[in-house]
Amino acid sequence: MINSVTLSGRLAKEVKFQVTTNGVQVARFTLAVQRSFKDKDNNYQADFINVIAFRGTAQIANERLNKGDLCNIHGRIQTRQFENSEGQMVYLTEVVTDNIQLINTGRNNQQQQGGFNNQQSQQQQGQLQNNWQQQNNQTQGNQQQGNPFANANGPIDIQDDDLPF
Repeated sequence: MINSVTLSGRLAKEVKFQVTTNGVQVARFTLAVQRSFKDKDNNYQADFINVIAFRGTAQIANERLNKGDLCNIHGRIQTRQFENSEGQMVYLTEVVTDNIQLINTGRNNQQQQGGFNNQQSQQQQGQLQNNWQQQNNQTQGNQQQGNPFANANGPIDIQDDDLPF
C-alpha cells in the first residue's frame, strides 16, 4: 500500500510547537496550497492542509518556518478521531511530514530564522555560482568532445532504414 504526499505551499500561520510529557517534540502548522485551476471569478483558490511533524523535523519546523514562508513537504496522510467536549466524535485528517524543504523566495528572512548570517549567505551564493559555472564548463567540454547528445535541442533526423523494427 502507498501513502505518500508531497505538497508545496505557504504557511498560513505560525508554527505551534510543544513538547509532550514523554519529551517528544511536536510542531503543527497549516500549509496553504494553491489549486492549479481558476474559479468562475478567474481567481485561484487554496486548500489549507493541516500538517504535523515530530522530533527532529518538528525542531526544524519550529526554528526555520514562519508565516508566509514557501516550503515543500513530504509525508503521509493520517486520520485520527477523538471525542470533543460535547461528546461528539471528531475526525481529523492531517499530513504527518518527515521532510521539510524551505524554498528561498528572495526575501532576506535568514537572520529572522536564526539561520545563516549575511556573510555566510554570500559565501553560499558564491559557492553555488561557482558550482554552476563548473557544471556549465563541463557541459560545454562534453559537447566539444563529440557528445552525441550535444545537439539535442534540434530535430533528430532518423530514416526508416535506421529503425530496428
